[in-house]
Amino acid sequence: MAIPTELTVHQQSKRFDIAFDDGANFSIPFELLRVYSPSAAVQGHGPGQETLQIGKRDVGIKAVEPVGNYGVKPLFTDGHESGIYTWDYLYKLGKEQKELWHDYVGRLHAAGYFGDSGREPVAEPAGAKSGGGCGSGSCGCH
Repeated sequence: MAIPTELTVHQQSKRFDIAFDDGANFSIPFELLRVYSPSAAVQGHGPGQETLQIGKRDVGIKAVEPVGNYGVKPLFTDGHESGIYTWDYLYKLGKEQKELWHDYVGRLHAAGYFGDSGREPVAEPAGAKSGGGCGSGSCGCH
């Protein structure tokens, strides 16, 4: 298991930088951390019980609390404070962030959320199709 050597919260760019003792360095957007929170409120209590997180584009982190010697608990500005991010989970989020982002944006599109970068709800007439779907480059995942 890789252990962090440095954690930095960048409020202006809304990124969480983490350096590990194996040489890996990741810069993870706050939004990605929030929508993939390991909490039961987000992940549910089993496969298929996940709750799609919407409207988290501008979420911030108020503080980061240590949890033993194995992780941290970010305190998000939207009031979410129940996720414990282990070092292994943060490493996974950092390493797989491109794929995770693509999956998240795809789930937003499938649920009817379009707009700028596919992360904001857009009221559309019933039966309307969005012109900018994933694959068009407008979703922010390409």
